[in-house]
Amino acid sequence: MPTWSGILEELRNAQAQGETSPFDLVRRKYLVAAHEHTARNIILYASKWTQSEATSPEIVSINEEDLQGLMEVVHGLQGEELDLILHSPGGSPVAAEALVTYLRSKFSRIRVVVPQLAMSAATMLACASDKIVLGKHSFLGPTDPQIVLQTSLGVRMVPAQAILGQFSRAVKECQDPAKLGAWLPMLPQYGPDLLEVCRNVCRLSEGLVEGWLAAYMFRTDRNRRRKAKTIARWLSAHQEHKLHGRHLSRQQLEDKGLVIEYLEDDQTAQDLFLSIFHATTHTFSATPAVKIIENHLGKAFIKQVHVMQMGTPMLQLQPQPPEPPKSSRGDADPRS
Repeated sequence: MPTWSGILEELRNAQAQGETSPFDLVRRKYLVAAHEHTARNIILYASKWTQSEATSPEIVSINEEDLQGLMEVVHGLQGEELDLILHSPGGSPVAAEALVTYLRSKFSRIRVVVPQLAMSAATMLACASDKIVLGKHSFLGPTDPQIVLQTSLGVRMVPAQAILGQFSRAVKECQDPAKLGAWLPMLPQYGPDLLEVCRNVCRLSEGLVEGWLAAYMFRTDRNRRRKAKTIARWLSAHQEHKLHGRHLSRQQLEDKGLVIEYLEDDQTAQDLFLSIFHATTHTFSATPAVKIIENHLGKAFIKQVHVMQMGTPMLQLQPQPPEPPKSSRGDADPRS
């Protein structure tokens, strides 16, 4: 299997041979090979969020523009089966709902392949599949939604369930005059509709996951509604997971009842999917691309951010140690 450094060497060779776009060339080569091996449609959805370079969360997260990207790459695909390669920090649960509705109108059988991380609203997307393909190095994340709050410390992302829990605690402790003074500086941040927004978005996120699991992954299971409710509640339980960016392993997910397929069970597919992922991360590291939605036919919707530089920019393919995953961040208010 070509490793991260092996793909880098392939990119260097392509550049040395005069290829004007070695990143597209190598990435698409493996997308085609994956399609030929699986005989399924292949769509890559990945964003630049685990690299060290700072990228705006709003750009790399799941958002409304992604529907246009999916429409572009779905057009022309034949057949009812899809492998969606997913690498995303999450984003808007409302945008995720639109993506699921669209994909499910086009494909009857969907596998979500996670080469590294699919967090938050991306986990919600994975739960709308028939199977989730995970390696030993692959993780999903909690689906508890986050709220954007303007506080005295600046803009902060706060779990909606934490806001509700803190308010309940404040109601109890403020009955004690000795504790009231400690709460007074914090209480003004609760706007007139904040608590209701928190309750609604928690219900929405959990309800979407429950409905998708029952409709797709567990469609033939006579206990599908009970299983879907239990898993959706667990995924959204902020008090249990403690952190929104918590990494949930495939063993944990499988133990809870999700239908998990092991990436290494098909060694050829594993090599191809990971090669696509390595080529994608190299694309993010050396080009202005920050989000790629692309199919095996070479049709792509690529979001780019150009950084102003002094002097003449030059393409350099220098090896860098792989970065550890960052905490998941979304883009909407509220978001998962």
